[in-house]
Parts: sequence; C-alpha cells; structure tokens
Amino acid sequence: MDVDDIQTITVLGAGNMGHGIAEVAALAGYDVNLRDIKEEFVQNGYEQIEWSLDKLAEKEQIGDEEADAALDRVTPVVDFEEAVADVDFVVEAVPERMDVKKEVYRELEQYAPEDAVFATNTSSLSITELSEVTERPEQFCGMHFFNPPVRMQLVEVIAGAHTHDEVLDVTEDLAEAMGKTPVRVRKDSPGFIVNRILVPLLNEAAWLVHDDVATVAEVDSTTKYDMGLPMGSFELADQVGIDVSYDVLDYMEDVLGAAYEPCPLLEEKVDAEELGKKTGVGFYDYDDGGAEVPSDEIRDDVADRLTAVMANEVAKLVGGDVADPPEIDEAVMLGAGFPEGPAKMADEAGVDGLHETLADLYEETGAARYEPSEELERLAESGEQFYPETGNDGDAGEAAEFSAVAVSIRDGVGHIELDRPHRMNTISEELLDDLSRAIDLLEDDEDVRSLLLTGAGEKAFSAGADVQSMAGSADPLDAVELSRKGQRTFGKLESCDLPVVAGIDGYCLGGGMELSMCADLRVASRRSTLGQPEHNLGLLPGWGGTQRLKHIVGEGRAKEIIFTADRYEASEMADYGFVNELVGNDELADHAYDLAHDLAQGPPIAQKYTKRAMLAGRDSTDAGLEAEAQAFGQLMNTDDLMEGVTAFMGDRDPEFEGE
Repeated sequence: MDVDDIQTITVLGAGNMGHGIAEVAALAGYDVNLRDIKEEFVQNGYEQIEWSLDKLAEKEQIGDEEADAALDRVTPVVDFEEAVADVDFVVEAVPERMDVKKEVYRELEQYAPEDAVFATNTSSLSITELSEVTERPEQFCGMHFFNPPVRMQLVEVIAGAHTHDEVLDVTEDLAEAMGKTPVRVRKDSPGFIVNRILVPLLNEAAWLVHDDVATVAEVDSTTKYDMGLPMGSFELADQVGIDVSYDVLDYMEDVLGAAYEPCPLLEEKVDAEELGKKTGVGFYDYDDGGAEVPSDEIRDDVADRLTAVMANEVAKLVGGDVADPPEIDEAVMLGAGFPEGPAKMADEAGVDGLHETLADLYEETGAARYEPSEELERLAESGEQFYPETGNDGDAGEAAEFSAVAVSIRDGVGHIELDRPHRMNTISEELLDDLSRAIDLLEDDEDVRSLLLTGAGEKAFSAGADVQSMAGSADPLDAVELSRKGQRTFGKLESCDLPVVAGIDGYCLGGGMELSMCADLRVASRRSTLGQPEHNLGLLPGWGGTQRLKHIVGEGRAKEIIFTADRYEASEMADYGFVNELVGNDELADHAYDLAHDLAQGPPIAQKYTKRAMLAGRDSTDAGLEAEAQAFGQLMNTDDLMEGVTAFMGDRDPEFEGE
C-alpha cells in the first residue's frame, strides 16, 4: 500500500487521544470514521473536535471554510462493522490496557478489509503481542501520537516483530501527510523512545526524595533551571498523571526487570489518589497555588544522577538497536519538549563521568536501576560518546556544526531556518552561536546572493528568548554579556552585505521580533502574531529592540509596542509598516522564498552599498549622505552598471554578476 491509496481512516476510541487523532487526520484531508462503544462517547468526541476546530479558526490558524470542511469529513459511528467495513487504515486509541486492546483487535479482524493496516496508539504496550491477536501481524505497527495530537509534532512509528518495512514506510508517510514528524522505533521495546527516557527519569527523581537524598524543591529546581527541561520532574509527573507513570513503570518492570521497579513514593501517591493536576493534588497542591519551582535550589549531584540515568537508557536503546542517538534526541525534544536531546546532554556532561556515577551508585546500593548497560560500559571504556566528536576546526557548513539552525542554499538564496520547533524556535545561546556561524558561512559563499530567515514548524518564526535555559543564573554581569552577545549576533545579520528577507509564520515575539528587525524586508502570514512582551516580565528588549524598532515604525509606535507589551496581529503590524507584505497562511513559505530569489537577481554591489549608506545615516544624516555619494561614484565603474544599462536598452532582464 502507498500513502496515496489511503482515503479513509478509522479511529477506534473517541477519548482525548482518539478525537485528537481524528481531528488531525480530517485536517489533512482524510475521511475519518470516529468510533466508540456508546453514542454519548462518540458524540462527546465529535463535539470536542468541533470545539477545537472553532478555536483554530478563531486564532486564524485555519480558515472558517477549512474548519467546516474538516468537520464534515468526520463521521461519528457506534456500530463496529460499519466503522471499519471499507477502511484503508485503522488507528486504535482505546484505554491503555492489554486485555481491552486485544478484544478490540479480535473484533476488528472480523470486519476490516484484508489489506487494511492496523496501528495502535499505545504509549508502552507490546506491539508484537497485540499484533499476534490478528491474522495479519505483518500489517500491524505502533503509531504513537502525543497529547494533544493537534499541537504535538511527534509520532513514534514502532515496528513489531512481524511488521513489514512497507507498513512502517506508509505509516511514516501518513504521519508526514498529517503534518507530523515521524521517528521510527526499529524494535518493539517497552516505553519505545520518549517514555523509555522520561519515565525512568521521573522514577529516579522520586527515589531521590524517597531516600532522603534531595527534596522535591531541589530536584525540580535542578531539572528546570540547571538541566533546562521544560518542567521540574515532579511538576511533569503531576502534569502527566502520577498513575500513568506508575502503570508504565509497572509494565516495564514486568518485561524488563527490577531496574524499573516503581519507587514506593509513586505507589503511595497512587494509593492515596493524589495523581497530580487531574485530582487537584499530587506532589504539588493545585487548590493552593500549584507548582512553584524555586530557581535557587540547584544541586550539581542531582543533575549528575538524573543525567546518568537518562544516559543509561539512551545506551540501552542504542545497544538494543531500537533507535540511534539522533532519532532518540529528536523524539525526546519533540515529544517531551527537551531543549536538547538526552544523548547530546550526556555527551556534554561526559559519558565516562556519568558511567562512573552509575557504577559508584550500583556498588554502594546494589540497586538494579544503577547497573551500567553494556553499551554505556563500552563507550566509557573506549573513550567514545554517543555522537562522533567533530571538533571546531572543520568546515562550518557541515551539518554537524549546526544543531539549532538548518542551513541550505538554492538558486542564490542562502536559507537559515531556526530549527527548534519543539521549543517554538526560542532563541538560546546555542542558537545565537549557530546563527552567527551560519551568517558568516553564507556571506562568504560566492554563490549566495540573498538570505532568507524562517522558523521551522507551523507555530512560530520565534517565540522569543529561551527564558528557561537562561533562567539558571541571576547574575547581572552574565545578563549584560548575554544581551551583548545577542546584539552582536543580530547586528551581524543587519549589517550583512546581502539583502535579507524574514519569512514570519506564527509567533514572532520578544527576541524573535528583535531578530526579524534585522532583516531588510519582512513577509508575514495572516495568522502571525507579533509583539515585545518583555515589560510583562519586568524586562526590556535586550537584543536591539529599543533601538531598531523606532527606525522601522517610528519612535511613537515603538514605545507603544514595547510599553504595552501587547500582542499584535500581522495585519496591524503591516499597517504600522513593520511587515512589508501580508500573505495567506499557505503562501508564506513560497512567497518569502520568491522574494529572496528576486533580490538574489539584483545588483550585489549596489545592494551592498545601499545597505551601508542607510545604516550610516541612522545616527547622522551627513554621514549617510557622504556614504551614499562615495558609493554612487564607485558604482559608476562596475560591470554591473554596464549590464544594467545594456539590458535596459535591449528591453531584457539584467544578469548581474557583482563585478
């Protein structure tokens, strides 16, 4: 089966995950049967889809017609045979119990067409065991969406022991057709990738508290403000549901052994029905303020221990041929919101040191969860790490040099894409470093005649500074240096001799908007939202916004935008003169590239001197006029001038060479 052969998808289960998956499929243009065991369950799921689509339209992320069309593609069904009789692809999303899922597949086997693919949305249960209930295990795989499916980018595509490669290929293609990022899990292993990393991390956090090694506050302060994770460990456990983590650990212990024994602290919470946010109390009391994680109780030993546990799980996945380090990192960044993947975090911390931490704990406690895996042992003994060491002396254009941006060149356009979609392309120090090198690389390339700057994903050009990764230090001197670093990097883009186009789609806030100010032209989709919210945090724009914005929209408008800290629709920013062109949501990528491509056909020398003269004139009109006069004289002796005149006389387009 090819993905083009898929027309109708059935989603079994209309709960939170089921109706979310159905909505994603309908938005992608597929006809969807949404099935559950009771009319009220199906109707509730359908109404949730309708509500969600209305919200997307209200926020102008989709049009009203697109929302109506997607809803029309969803058919609520109770009768099982009717739901699957003429279906191409089935996604099962019933409760996470092996006996319940098996019963569903026994019934599904009776009614579904012979060539239909079966995919389970399980987050941890055995794909192989479920597939063997059917008579078509080779057509069975895991397709694990993350909650909420409409917003979360990751889909884990998991092979069972019998799954054909063609089935995995078509499932990945289907995920991409739905606008998602598939990551293949090559072997059926409990927890797959994300939960295999995340759940043992939460368990170890609980053991730290249970064994009186650290407090909840110290663990969460460390994970959130030192390790840079999106939430504290216990804050995340409350968000996910303590019972969910406990059940996954219980299953992993049954399959993988004592290393995954759930901490008694988790069991106590489950027995007391203190499950987190959904019950109002967990490790934090949500009826009394909720999670308040301190930023000043960081402990290096806690960070070392938690990072070591994650590194051991990465090593087990790599050693077991479940996934490679880049796949693991991509999955955890997309599925759990980590600013960096666990394999890269382990390399940065030092694999040999993490191995030593585990070995010492294993010798001291005898606890199976600290026993170093064979792969981690091998890496430590050989002096290797998860990623090959690349050093800093190689070609700056090599892909290994860029982890926070993606760089490409096409027909004279050098494209820099902010590549942190899992973090809304927020700007970290690592991104600033990558951006600086990317600008140098492209400006030095003779084939590059213009630059295009965009953000990866469909949510944000850049939602601002990565506050979480920068919040660990409150040292004013460090903050000053961070401001200067951003100013230098953004200034390099602004003063670049090449014309620069910023293609803005989604959120363009704070530092992201400051970055867009350094482009020569800004094109935005209609759904985009812009603003400088720093005053809401008690800060001010620190990467040039107090200076550059007034030159674009005038001082009065600049003060309005900064002082109010409001968010502005792209159409209003176009009225202010900040956005040069406003285009349809689906047109942004092509239009921004076309504009950059048009600029790449222009006279390079004239473009360079025009930019320099305009920058020189910001502080002194006289200086700007002098720069303009000098440039005008120099251009008179260029081959480009002769080409321009000749082309004009011959009524053709000029072909400038920059000479």
